[in-house]
Amino acid sequence: MTPRKPRTASTAKPARAPEATLERIASEALNIETLKTRNSDSLDFHDVAVWRLKEALEAAYQAGLSAASNTRSK
Repeated sequence: MTPRKPRTASTAKPARAPEATLERIASEALNIETLKTRNSDSLDFHDVAVWRLKEALEAAYQAGLSAASNTRSK
């Protein structure tokens, strides 16, 4: 059996999500009106129910799948 070559770490940074997609998910799933820092605890920190967080993570996952399939089809 031949030993496997070690994998080299990729130096490429992953693509960043479009800001509009992040804002839409925050607004729809988490009821957060903006992701901009406003330097106020009452505006920048939010209590979020776990089911809403799960909804936001699922939306982000779906957005990633959609973006990946769009990239492959080009």
